[in-house]
Amino acid sequence: MPHARWQVLRHDAVLFPGSHKLKTAAEDFSVVPPFEIRSGAEQRVPFLFNSPHSGRHYPERFLAMARLDRNAIRRSEDCYVEELFGGAVPLGAPLLAANFPRAYLDVNREPWELDPRMFAEPVPSFCNIRSARVAGGLGTVPKLVGEGLDIYPGRLPLAEAVGRIEAVYKPYHETLKRLLTRTHARFGYAVLIDCHSMPASIRVGDNGVRPDFIIGDRFGISASPALTEMAISLLVGMGYTVAHNKPYAGGFITEHYGRPARHLHALQIEVNRGLYMDERTFQKSAGFDALACDLTRFAADLMSMPDHHFVDLPLAAE
Repeated sequence: MPHARWQVLRHDAVLFPGSHKLKTAAEDFSVVPPFEIRSGAEQRVPFLFNSPHSGRHYPERFLAMARLDRNAIRRSEDCYVEELFGGAVPLGAPLLAANFPRAYLDVNREPWELDPRMFAEPVPSFCNIRSARVAGGLGTVPKLVGEGLDIYPGRLPLAEAVGRIEAVYKPYHETLKRLLTRTHARFGYAVLIDCHSMPASIRVGDNGVRPDFIIGDRFGISASPALTEMAISLLVGMGYTVAHNKPYAGGFITEHYGRPARHLHALQIEVNRGLYMDERTFQKSAGFDALACDLTRFAADLMSMPDHHFVDLPLAAE
């Protein structure tokens, strides 16, 4: 079983100033777990669903650090996505769902994608400080929420970022990797569906069309073409407008875990929030239940694809 790109970077926490404070991030989720696996008694399909940005548990310690109120800080949250795709669980697919909020920690980033301007101490040399995501304020520990609002009034101790990465990021990815490894070993291949939502304001193309969904496969790199084509076809067949890879082609999770030549497929799905919620009040709208039913049917049809679409692929040099 290949693990080359699955190894989440590790560095000894004692190298960091203030590393004795790592326990504080762990305490943020001493009552509510940072994430959970929702599954039936037995996994019956080689699919795994993942909702890394829908967490709604905002620790009081985190809120005390922030300059934003309880509503403003939710602007980056993929509200209710784990519920929208929850119908996959009775069909035999596990669902990994974050309880920690994206504003607190973003596991769809590299483990050390940090903005040095956020911290009181210099960040270690191995951190990726020059990515487009860091430049946009959306690193592993985000600087901004969805509408360009600063989360913090000043700089954070570097130990704060280290604590979140050690206590939450690494366990999350270790769990995701374990689920994929187990799925691959049992079925001969594994398919990761990475579930997200996007603002209703998103427009694509010259005509500024508002897509209901965006399917991302890292421009054909992370998944079998048949999987991408089927996902788009199913949603279009239900009457939805679907875009492909623009403006969202998939983040770190899709890129990191998608190895189709080795029978590991990862597909990102973005759902337009205007379909199911009021973005101002964060309340579900009248369309929520119908959309959830459609997504359950979508998951069932996707999971019924014949095995050869996932395993009869040429082994590419890597």
